[in-house]
Amino acid sequence: MATSASVSNLFKPAPQTRARPLAIARWLELVALLVVGIVVVGGITRLTESGLSITEWNVVSGILPPLNEAAWQTEFAKYRLTAEFRMESGPAGMDLAAFKFIFFWEWFHRILGRVIGLAYLLPLIVFAARRAIPAGYGWRLAAMFTLILGQGALGWYMVSSGVGNTNLTDVSHFRLSAHLLTALFLLAGLVWTSRDLRLLARDPAARSAPLTAGAALVAGVLFVQLLLGAWVAGLNAGLAANDWPLMNGRLLPEVDWSQGALWTVTHDPFLLHFLHRWWAWVAVAALVWLGRAVRKTDRFASIAVHTAFGTMVLLGIATVMSGVSLWIAAAHQLVGALTVAATVWAMHSNGVARQGGVTA
Repeated sequence: MATSASVSNLFKPAPQTRARPLAIARWLELVALLVVGIVVVGGITRLTESGLSITEWNVVSGILPPLNEAAWQTEFAKYRLTAEFRMESGPAGMDLAAFKFIFFWEWFHRILGRVIGLAYLLPLIVFAARRAIPAGYGWRLAAMFTLILGQGALGWYMVSSGVGNTNLTDVSHFRLSAHLLTALFLLAGLVWTSRDLRLLARDPAARSAPLTAGAALVAGVLFVQLLLGAWVAGLNAGLAANDWPLMNGRLLPEVDWSQGALWTVTHDPFLLHFLHRWWAWVAVAALVWLGRAVRKTDRFASIAVHTAFGTMVLLGIATVMSGVSLWIAAAHQLVGALTVAATVWAMHSNGVARQGGVTA
């Protein structure tokens, strides 16, 4: 009872004189940058097929990479038991140097996850102990930390789909999409909450921005595009064609519907590649509307949205035509995360304008 009481006391509303909304907003923006970074590293991990190189999840001992030759050989031996190694390493196999390369990206991805957890938890404890969290925000900040913990669990759940299955040479694209979209949802929450807190720093009477119907529709359209992109990545469907706007010289790809419509729509790499290409233009139309809707009240957000989706489309085309070049594809994922951040910023500004306020 005493422990639960002490925890609840941490999140008691701060007196107005002790609240630090601007400092909390800046902290959340820093964490948001770290989330963008891990999304990019996660993309590189997928593109280099590094995700299954570490076959165990050790929260503490996994912080350090192998430190001697024997330890490297032990990790390499574990990887050689996976279906990915047995079925995709080729006649020549993989040497230790190549294994170290893919191990690095998965290890770095996991380390960034731990850094984000600490970068969020430690300041949260300090702000809560000092009762610097404004009224109404304690639950939201606690919820985002729970999301960070859940993201780590989802990451291992995703990896386990490839490590524990003798038939899969990659992780489940459904679990990969859940892992990526949860990270982007966390990014959206960080951006939205930081914008609310900046408003509060300017005006202690400011209310949280509402989500308008139009902004919610834009979010739904963008969600579909991000989901399709995650499935394309998980199924290596970007390699289904390397020409644009046609696919292998055809406007419509050849699709095998023999396994049923549901399976085809969620598994066929040619169809998913096609849908990701052309749903992008629905997303562009929605983002143009949002950018224009906030142009007069928040010009920066409008410019950011237009710049982000324009760059993302060009990088998407370049990714296809380059045969999924590692760094072009990674840049595409980077700008995808920035598009989410810019979109959420504009959605927030749209809500502020609707309630007659001034953007931060």
